[in-house]
Parts: sequence; C-alpha cells; structure tokens
Amino acid sequence: MIEGLSHMTFIVRDLMRMSNILASVFDAREVYDSGGAQFSLSREKFFLVGDIWIAVMEGEPLPQRSYNHIAFKIDEADFDRYVERVRKLGLDMRPPRPRVEGEGRSIYFYDDDNHMFELHTGTLAERLARYAKGLEVAS
Repeated sequence: MIEGLSHMTFIVRDLMRMSNILASVFDAREVYDSGGAQFSLSREKFFLVGDIWIAVMEGEPLPQRSYNHIAFKIDEADFDRYVERVRKLGLDMRPPRPRVEGEGRSIYFYDDDNHMFELHTGTLAERLARYAKGLEVAS
C-alpha cells in the first residue's frame, strides 16, 4: 500500500544555484550534501521543504520546458511575497493560466534546468467545489 510521497528528485547543472533557489523561494533546509562522495548516480544534496524531502543531483538539464510541474501550497496572504522572491532570483515566471473564480491563484516559474514549479493558494476541495458549482450553473 502506498503510504505517501517519499521524495522528489531534480537533476540540475549547478547544485549551488538550485540550493539557493530552494532556500530563497521555498525556505528549504539543507539536510545533506554528498560533497566529494558519490553514493548515487552523481553528487547530490537533500533538502526539507516543510516535511517534503527534495533531492537534487548533478546532471544534464531537461532539454525543454513543459507544463509538467510540482505545485506547493501557499497562503493567499503570502502571494505577493512569493512573487517577489521569484523575481528577486531572476527566475522566468510564466503568465498564469485562465482560471474560474474560486479555484485559487498560482505563480508558475522555471528553474535554470527547465523544471516548472507552481505556488498555489487553493486546495483540491475548493477546486472541486468550484467546478461542481460551475456544472450546476451550466445545467
């Protein structure tokens, strides 16, 4: 039986740059650095974002960008603060997609290796409730 999410791994060219992104945007706490040792496929670092384990490993970046992404929950009151964090690092922010009112707001941005991240203010329950309301109106 699946117990939950174990970890996420991102392959990056520059471990220090990604470390800075994780710390500056996500308040990530570094808990491991392989340094010169190599226990896996390449040098790596481990971080905690809340209680989510994120691994970053040295390697070649994704060849192109896509809409595949990881979304982290943020509070609506913190939205502008997170926009500023992303801008301060010079990360490429993608325009928000069209939304119906009530499903939350999102900040989409890419790291230097073509991984897309989302900071989202809504919840699954809120989105499902909003979509159900829209279906009632359309009926």
